[in-house]
Amino acid sequence: MSLPPSFRQVRAFLSLVQHLKFTRAAQELNVSQPTLTVQINQLEEQLGIKLFDRNKRRVELTPAGRNILPLMERLAINMDDILLAASDLTYARRGIVKIAALPSVAASFLPRAIMVFRQQNPGIEINVWDVVGEDIIKLVKAEEVDFGIGTRISSDRSIKVEDYVSDSLCAFFPVGHPLANAPPVLQISDFAPYPLVLTRKNSTVRVLFERSMDREGCEVSVAMEANYMSTALSMVRAGVGVAILPTSAVEAGNMTGLAYKLVEAPWFNRRVGIIRKADHSLQPVAQRFIETMHSMPDLRSDESFKSARRLDTVPARVAGPGMGKQDGLPASFPGGMARTDKVALAPME
Repeated sequence: MSLPPSFRQVRAFLSLVQHLKFTRAAQELNVSQPTLTVQINQLEEQLGIKLFDRNKRRVELTPAGRNILPLMERLAINMDDILLAASDLTYARRGIVKIAALPSVAASFLPRAIMVFRQQNPGIEINVWDVVGEDIIKLVKAEEVDFGIGTRISSDRSIKVEDYVSDSLCAFFPVGHPLANAPPVLQISDFAPYPLVLTRKNSTVRVLFERSMDREGCEVSVAMEANYMSTALSMVRAGVGVAILPTSAVEAGNMTGLAYKLVEAPWFNRRVGIIRKADHSLQPVAQRFIETMHSMPDLRSDESFKSARRLDTVPARVAGPGMGKQDGLPASFPGGMARTDKVALAPME
């Protein structure tokens, strides 16, 4: 079976068809006339047909050459499209970035990164799966997404995780709950006596929570399990129990009538990182999105993603109408969070 024509041979054929002179076609292609002659001869040899009749005075297509011409033109268009598409992908002018992210990430800093990226790369489509940590790993390994943003919950060597931010776990409770009078930073023993609202067992928060309970040899009462942090917060507001959630839950749900305190315990500070398949190259548009995340230092300084030790001077925080900058409180507190020792507590819904 003969070899298919190369891109250079196709271009040489079409240029010679246009000019019907080897000298002009060679000038257009920026090659020497002998080089062009070799390319045409090789093409004819590979195809097994004579494409041109030529002598010292003229060059013209043979009947076989005229039959081949439409196919060569179509092939050239397809080749140009391939080169253009490859160039667009290389320079991130078009494509799709697929990201699997923890719900807490999808509700906090990820939207800002997407906004900046879309402004810089308007031709790129971005798809986000907000799923639990276990599912992030599955999607990354199956190559259904380009990368994930979550925590490493297994020692699977087929994936690698690049640390990005830290996220602390907190106890969320209704305003007026006895935990409001507990120490500024809670220990497990402070919330263990109360019924708890937890995320489901396949979530990274639940995995970290149970590891900590096992290490401390502590038994707790689980009153409710929820898939979403917003659901868990609603259960807390209704008085079902105390929720153990990351600080990023503040942005994910309605905090009216609720307060929260950081918990200092083993495994209660999780590292959130960029998860990708080991020994697997990212497509250029996905790599550019990660570079955009790294170029935005304000994402890393998100109030929801700080170590508990940096916030151990803040007792409980509450949210509600009339709270925030107008009360002389730090503007950096998310959602108008305030200290319980500075303002009156907001009423529950």
